[in-house]
Amino acid sequence: MTFEVTILGSNSALPAAGRHPTSQILNVHDQLYLIDCGEATQIQMNKYKVKRGGIDHIFISHLHGDHVLGLLPLINSFALNRRKRPMNIYGPKPIRRFIEHQLECTHSVMPYPIHFHEFDEGYSGAVMEDESLTVYSVPLDHRIPTLGYIFTEKEQAPHILPEEMRKHGILFDKVPAIKSGESVLNDKGEQVQAHQLTRPAAPPRSYAFMSDTRYNPALASRVEEVDLLYHEATFLHELIDRAEKTKHTTAREAGEFASAARVNKMIIGHFSTRYQNLTPLLEEAKNYFSETMLALEGRTFEVHQKDV
Repeated sequence: MTFEVTILGSNSALPAAGRHPTSQILNVHDQLYLIDCGEATQIQMNKYKVKRGGIDHIFISHLHGDHVLGLLPLINSFALNRRKRPMNIYGPKPIRRFIEHQLECTHSVMPYPIHFHEFDEGYSGAVMEDESLTVYSVPLDHRIPTLGYIFTEKEQAPHILPEEMRKHGILFDKVPAIKSGESVLNDKGEQVQAHQLTRPAAPPRSYAFMSDTRYNPALASRVEEVDLLYHEATFLHELIDRAEKTKHTTAREAGEFASAARVNKMIIGHFSTRYQNLTPLLEEAKNYFSETMLALEGRTFEVHQKDV
């Protein structure tokens, strides 16, 4: 089943060098989740053929413009397209006031409900749950309240083996009971264990999004062994003083963080506009964590479990 993230924007602060501010689409079992919504998110959706009508949940890390200024245009586009389904927006306070003030000032009337899920600074815990995912927040260390998010796939039911069902004389109306782990009776009245009729589903997968944060090794335990980590890497380490002043992370620090967290793979992004060539950032991070990739816009990364 699908579990993948597509990069819509990967730059910091300004659109420059052909890159756009932060935005990503996470596709889990063909349900789309938008993560951050910087300027030009809609343009990038059009370019990379994202079906925006499939989005019911939007996760905002913080209220700096390069992560949220594409949100009001997107909200209005949903209205123009006569959306009726509710939209859920998650983020730190004051995300509700930020959006509602803009809607009031522009005299915008939404034909669909918007449900805001606001969290206090430093909140750590579950923020959303549906049939596919549980989403947890991770408080990050930035200049304003900022949340990272961990998207954890729910454990799937075991897969039915039709040939074993037939072999043991089990009727298919007993599939729900078998999937729940119950033993069942065959056509001879014999008891058959569920594990004889199924194979285990693949282990749940996980994706962690950590943008705009000072390097904080203490957070490594929160994302330990996730299958795919996105971590900001705004600067090369030669600009460590600038990174500390602005509460951002260097590529070296991102690599060190991923290594400490023992993640499977890492994507780095949120690149400073001073870098047109991103190769030095990639190389610096890979010196400390070899399974590092660049958040290149339009690229889709599949989330895989770590090889055992």
